[in-house]
Amino acid sequence: MYSHVTLGTADIRRAVAFYDPILAGLGIKRQEADLEKGYAGYAAAPETTPQFWILLPINGQAASIGNGVTIAFEAPDRASVDRFHATALAQGGTDEGAPGLRPHYHADYYGAYLRDPDGNKLCCVCHRPA
Repeated sequence: MYSHVTLGTADIRRAVAFYDPILAGLGIKRQEADLEKGYAGYAAAPETTPQFWILLPINGQAASIGNGVTIAFEAPDRASVDRFHATALAQGGTDEGAPGLRPHYHADYYGAYLRDPDGNKLCCVCHRPA
């Protein structure tokens, strides 16, 4: 579907401290990074897509959040959604919607919403029945 997604951050070290543990629970690992240059890339395996990147904006301007943008990570089961949400909150994220069914999307949509420390909106979702 897509090659990669990037999100800007104001603090790359804070960002990797946030994303490393929450993505690890979904089998997504940091595959490449240069924190001095201000970037880190995540994927399920090296040199595979899709990829998720966090970085200091290349244009040198301040990082800002997108209005209406949500990055959703797919989970294999509902327990993984619960862990993602709990880990993200423990790492400094803020709640935007506790784990639970969202039947207005579809009967098996089990998701959780939060914001990372830079304010970017994230979702973790399982589309499978319990």
